[in-house]
Amino acid sequence: MSRGLVRRAFKYRFYPTVAQAAELSRTFGCVRLVYNMALEERAAAWAHEQRHVTYGDTSAMLTTWKKTEDLAFLGEVSSVPLQQTLRHLQSAFGQFFARRARHPRFKSRKKSRASAEYTRSAFRWRNGRLLLAKMPDPLAIRWSRPLPEGVEPSTVTVSRDSAGRWFVSILVETIVDHHVPTARAVGVDAGLTALVTLSTGEKITNPRHERKNRHRLARAQRALARKQRGSANREKARRTVARAYARIADRRRDFLQKLSTRLVRENQTIVIEDLNVSGMLRGRQARAISDASWSQLRSMLEYKAAWYGREVIAIDRWFPSSKACSACGTLTSSMPLGVRTWACRCGAIHDRDVNAAKNILAAGLAVTACGDGVRPTRHVPARQPSQPPCKG
Repeated sequence: MSRGLVRRAFKYRFYPTVAQAAELSRTFGCVRLVYNMALEERAAAWAHEQRHVTYGDTSAMLTTWKKTEDLAFLGEVSSVPLQQTLRHLQSAFGQFFARRARHPRFKSRKKSRASAEYTRSAFRWRNGRLLLAKMPDPLAIRWSRPLPEGVEPSTVTVSRDSAGRWFVSILVETIVDHHVPTARAVGVDAGLTALVTLSTGEKITNPRHERKNRHRLARAQRALARKQRGSANREKARRTVARAYARIADRRRDFLQKLSTRLVRENQTIVIEDLNVSGMLRGRQARAISDASWSQLRSMLEYKAAWYGREVIAIDRWFPSSKACSACGTLTSSMPLGVRTWACRCGAIHDRDVNAAKNILAAGLAVTACGDGVRPTRHVPARQPSQPPCKG
């Protein structure tokens, strides 16, 4: 069995002391301020002088800011998270210039995730005890699962979510054993009633976590709307709403983790559709699609496949998987969403989703045989079997 060296992040909940919570809250505020100031300087330099500002320039600016009277408090927190946020800004601009992401936006105190990243020079790791810079006591971490034996953390990220929960993410390099190679391959058709339908005929029901908790969430939101802005009771009500959302997100993530782990463990090749989820979220079923979280499932499948020696293939989103007969290849002219079962001229009777999953698998295997970049045929003349993408 082959093995691979991978970087993995292990996330745990921890419970800070009053002093630790105050220090981390100050650090979060300074990180957000430095990021926003550096972003403003970079935007102004380009708008007025058509000049690019580099990470080195913003690092020099940070040194200058610390020497001013108004921003002297930046020197009271660890400098490493401040430098790291400048590196993150540089990376964000790199993604923007490569046209892989939007222009970086300013961080909001209420809406942005509160976090700070510490590298090796800003924390100590001894016998399973994590001590951050500027803190005399180690973090009280709830070790829900052990770290791999013998690993040394390279980066530690501390965060606080909107529900007031504290988390620490520990990045390590560890060796992962690849799964035993198998000849099994599966096509996966994403849906709403069935979250995924497999080419084997199995349908995995969509748990619809948001719908199941919608009554509790609505009640919490109504209570929040009645509270006076700026009051302590409104903050308590906001936390209740945040906890309701966190409960939904946690359950959804746990379900998707188990599903993706199972698919990667059982199959050597997993074929999915390259869905335009962001475009679908602008439609009438946006709430249901968001609850299904197809993008999160795809991300989990891809990184787990990379870890364990499996392969994930994404076929062209325009491939007519639902319209083509998986038995003879005949392509029907239309297939309304209300049609769940249909009969082909060849005599085959298809379940819409199972048929689509079978076609997705066949297209993915054709892509593997012909090479990356080969797209399955989109249009096939009526009453004729579809032509394979390649011969041989």
